[in-house]
This record gives sequence, structure tokens and C-alpha cells, in this order.
Amino acid sequence: MTNYFKGKPVGREMLEKSIESTAEQLHAIMDELLPEPSGLIEDQLFKALRYVALSPGKRIRPYLVVATSNAFGVSLDCALKTAVAIEFIHAYSLVHDDLPAMDNDDFRRGQPSCHKKFDEATAILTGDALLTLAFEMLAHESTHSDPGVRTELISKIAIASGYRGMVGGQMMDLLAQHNTLEFSEVVRLQRMKTGALFAVSCEAGAILGKASKNLRNALRAYANNIGIAFQITDDLLDAEGTREETGKSVRKDKSQGKATLVSCIGIEKAKEHALVLAKQAIEHLNIFDGKANLLKELAYFIVERNK
Repeated sequence: MTNYFKGKPVGREMLEKSIESTAEQLHAIMDELLPEPSGLIEDQLFKALRYVALSPGKRIRPYLVVATSNAFGVSLDCALKTAVAIEFIHAYSLVHDDLPAMDNDDFRRGQPSCHKKFDEATAILTGDALLTLAFEMLAHESTHSDPGVRTELISKIAIASGYRGMVGGQMMDLLAQHNTLEFSEVVRLQRMKTGALFAVSCEAGAILGKASKNLRNALRAYANNIGIAFQITDDLLDAEGTREETGKSVRKDKSQGKATLVSCIGIEKAKEHALVLAKQAIEHLNIFDGKANLLKELAYFIVERNK
């Protein structure tokens, strides 16, 4: 698919190569950062950290950091370090979400969840360690030479990860199993639980590049749309996919009575809505005059993926 947007077509093949290349660079940095077991009494934590963070994944959120940073001429080193911090936060959220007290998932990314591989206490501490390591990285001067930029990154990412974003959305998600939510409430839930980290991943590149307010607003609008489209696609995969395709348990949303846009409007309308969101996301990027073609292609990649 190559002709969804104005400007020079990029194509799916180039996008997938770009995502793969970025994922390899992220893996190398995480591999170097994460502690190796070395005979210490806390080695089980180190093993769990590496098991979770280095497991295969789409790495869409950190890819957004790198892609948006590139649009503003940010150095690749700065972009990758910020992207790794975002990936650590995302990985922490998955570890905690999978716990029996939360979503109770036994599989993640095609392998046993952290609490199944190790134990629940180790999983909790692994999530804690990943979250705090992320902010340690964001505060380090090697992430960006300007302390004002680092402070803004920390503030924005903390908000997106906390009670006004991902954590608050997860709370809503848990409570929704026992309450009927309206369509607008489900949208709000998904903007917080999934969309907030997508939005800050895009905005991070603009912060690193000290971009103008209008360009930052365009990226935030793009990210809000693809964040919800991503979650709708996840919910569709849960309803129609297999564990082999998705790498995690399926049919859980319906059995747990979760509030999703798929449950609100049905499978076919949800597919249509995801596509509309992708198209709207692309329109927000026209302001970049061809410098965001990979991001435009990514919008369709998100709604067409099978895992």
C-alpha cells in the first residue's frame, strides 16, 4: 500500500525495514543497559528484566520517538535513548497488566508472561525496576544536553504514564468489567490506557527537536488517532485472531466483560472506525510537507497488522 497520502510514496516494505532496523538498534542499547546475572543474590531480577525487555515485540511506541525525532533533525543517539526509556515504560506496563490481580494473562509476545516464567513478586519488582530505569535514562545528560529538554521529557512522560494517562486508563479498564460504559467513556478509557503513551512518544521527538507549537499539536493529534486505532485493532485481534498470531491469549475481552469499542459498535463498524482514524491521522501530518511519509504509512500498518 503506497498511495494513501500526498507526497512521495514510501511503501510498506520501506516502513517495515525502518521498523526492523530501529528495533535492532533499540535491542542493542537495552542489551547493554540491562544488568547481566553475575552470581548476586538478586540475579533473578536481572534475568526477569532481560526476559521481558529483550523479548520480541513490535516496538511501535519507541519507533514513533525515532521517526518523529528524524523529522526535526534530532541526533539518532538522543532519539534512541529516549525511545528505549519509552520501551521500558511500555514493558513495565505489560508485566503489571498480565498479573493475576489485573488482566491475568499467561502469555505475552509469544512466551509465558513474566509472572508465569518467574513468580508474581518477581514480576512486580521487574515492572518497578523498568519504570524507574526509564526515568533514570531520561534524566541523564547523554539523552539531551539541554536540562530544560530533559525536564520537559520527564514531565510529559510521567503524566502520560500516570493517573492522568496509562495507569488511570488501566484502573478504568478494571472497573469497566463491573460497569457499563458509554461509547464516549470507552474512548476516554482507550485514550488514557493506550493513547497517552502513543501521544507522548510522538511528542518526545518534537520536544527533543524543540519544535514549534503547531507541529507539536499536529503530532499529538496524529498520535491520538493512531493510539485508538491501535487499541481497536488489538481488540479485533482478541475477537478474531489466534494465540499463534497474536502471541498472547485471545477471547479474553468478552469472557471478562471488558469495555471495548468492538463490544460497543460491533466488529465491522469497529474495523471501519479504525480505518477512519488512520485516514484522519494522516491528514494531521500534511503540515510536514513530505517529511513524515513513514509516519503516514505507519497509520495503515497499525490497522492492518495481525499481531
